Amino acid sequence: MIKKLAIIGVGLIGGSLARALREQNAVKEVVGCGRGKANLERAVELGVIDSYTHDAGEAVKDADMIFLAVPLGAMAATFEAIKPHLAEDAVITDGGSVKGCLVKDAEAVFGTVPSNFIPGHPIAGTEHNGVEASFPELYQDRRVILTPLATTNPDALQRVIDMWQLCGAKVTTMAVEHHDEVLAATSHLPHMLAFSLVDSLAQMKENDEIFRYAAGGFRDFTRIASSNPVMWRDICLANQDALGDMLHRFADELTDLANTLKEGDGDHLLEIFERAKAARDRYIDKV
Repeated sequence: MIKKLAIIGVGLIGGSLARALREQNAVKEVVGCGRGKANLERAVELGVIDSYTHDAGEAVKDADMIFLAVPLGAMAATFEAIKPHLAEDAVITDGGSVKGCLVKDAEAVFGTVPSNFIPGHPIAGTEHNGVEASFPELYQDRRVILTPLATTNPDALQRVIDMWQLCGAKVTTMAVEHHDEVLAATSHLPHMLAFSLVDSLAQMKENDEIFRYAAGGFRDFTRIASSNPVMWRDICLANQDALGDMLHRFADELTDLANTLKEGDGDHLLEIFERAKAARDRYIDKV
């Protein structure tokens, strides 16, 4: 049982966590913190949180579990704000999709990464934002990656694992650097591709006609281009090294495809398509 859960950033991710824990009767009190008063008031109306404040320090007072769901660019300032107000047994975790920059921010603010801070990343979400978009089933059968360090308190780690499992998530652990490499390939690169494809087509002269006749495949592939641009700008910059490497690798693949088309090499094209289909069927549909 979590006595007091403080959620800094009450949107889709933080709101869904609170809803899931409430359904399991696993939390007594939820305090929300954020900048938008209307969103926080709506969170109270929906029963996602019990009360709210705009002061992160006030929100975490006496909290035994703290979940940070603010943009990556705001993490350092959030650490500064909560640092003087943390209870001795408070466990801190987060939902950020890049871990390397987060660990550096924690080191800069605290001097060393607190043993009760468990960097985490729920691999779940939609293209929608705000507490209105939150729902308790968001994490059901979805993966949550935790990236504990050598100094991590095992009891704190277990508390975070237990929390996510109560939400129905499948929890795994991995090293910080490995997490950022994996997510650059599986999450950050697809978002970059979706944003860039839509932007490229939007700049074409006949863009109205292009979008008017967009089929299901285009809609499916570009759905994530409706995600929050500011949030994704911060994510891409925070993981620029690993993501940059993936973009260069993908650019090489596109060049190979262009040359294959130019040469009319149907056999090579079929080989690529069949290899891709087999890989997706083998891994994605069985996750």
